[in-house]
Amino acid sequence: MVALFAGSSPLSMRIGIRVPAEETPCGICTSSGTVGPSLSFGRADAVTVWARSTALADAAATALANRIQSADDVEDVLEASSGIPGLKAVAVIVGDRIGWKGPLDLVRLAARGS
Repeated sequence: MVALFAGSSPLSMRIGIRVPAEETPCGICTSSGTVGPSLSFGRADAVTVWARSTALADAAATALANRIQSADDVEDVLEASSGIPGLKAVAVIVGDRIGWKGPLDLVRLAARGS
């Protein structure tokens, strides 16, 4: 299970991705325009990418996160992810909105402090 951290989003640490053992090893990386000190050109709270290659997951998460300026961009970014060969799944969180594309199960996690 991988929990998605999305800073101050109400979905942060409330959503997880179940990764079956037979799908490992794999790479799962997140990029954000609202969390952390790195320079970002986007406004996503989190763009998480699952791929066989960790380097590909990292590069794709950054590239896709840079395309998010508002929650209205979520579907366009999910569609754009289809043009990147080798991606298995993509999650996009902007505020209280989440978009998901891929064969893995999203799982609701218990509220923090519960």
